[in-house]
Amino acid sequence: MKKRKMRLKYERKSPTKGYNDRNRINYDRRQPTFDYLKYFRVVRYWIKRTHGVSLADLEMLLFLYSERLFKRSDFNDYEEIFSWDTTRFEKLLRDGWISKWRKQSGAQVALYEVSYKGKRLIVSLYKKLAGEEPISESPQRNPIFKNSSPYTDKVYRRAIKRMNKATEQQQRHAQE
Repeated sequence: MKKRKMRLKYERKSPTKGYNDRNRINYDRRQPTFDYLKYFRVVRYWIKRTHGVSLADLEMLLFLYSERLFKRSDFNDYEEIFSWDTTRFEKLLRDGWISKWRKQSGAQVALYEVSYKGKRLIVSLYKKLAGEEPISESPQRNPIFKNSSPYTDKVYRRAIKRMNKATEQQQRHAQE
């Protein structure tokens, strides 16, 4: 059998991908289009420390925010997937996160809504996650930045500073 003569690179019928081209395909990544939840843990901790709202309560408020008006039975249906807390509804009502929209009268059931205070909290959460507004680094407005705060707060303080810096850079790029 006759051995074929090897072609030079420029004589090849179809160009082959070199080592760099193959690696480029493997390592080139697109910028994610939605990365709202990148700093969710930081914002959630900020909400917990400044407003005293737990993760389960925050998730419940996020659900109820999109429901607009809801009955106690709607609240109970969604609460089934949360950890056991029999006083969650009363606590949210007492602390002013939800308010009674209509009292019960006759056959009409009482209707509730997320209060103005709760709506402001949720809008602030969305703005912080979208990078539209930074978390305050002032000790008067943010207890995480007080000198007497525990070690966990100091760790989150660094994360908040990084988040605010990234938010500031994102806003600069959007203006250009």
